[in-house]
Amino acid sequence: MRDVNIRGSMNAEFEHELTPDQWETLKALRIPARERRRLNGVIVDQLASLGLAVINNEAAEITAAGRKVLVRGSSRLLDVAA
Repeated sequence: MRDVNIRGSMNAEFEHELTPDQWETLKALRIPARERRRLNGVIVDQLASLGLAVINNEAAEITAAGRKVLVRGSSRLLDVAA
């Protein structure tokens, strides 16, 4: 994997270490585009470079990989909060 100038990263096991802003943006992508607030384009681009989001017809969408990261990350975040 080439070195990318983004704080988010993933290792061979597809574990993601996202910044808080990247997590919030990824969570926001679950909401239909017409119903959500405006997203930070730089963060969306970062998520797209990690394969967690795509841009279709000028609208960002979460990918299947992005959904998996949210599910895996959600339980890990709950463990941290406990």
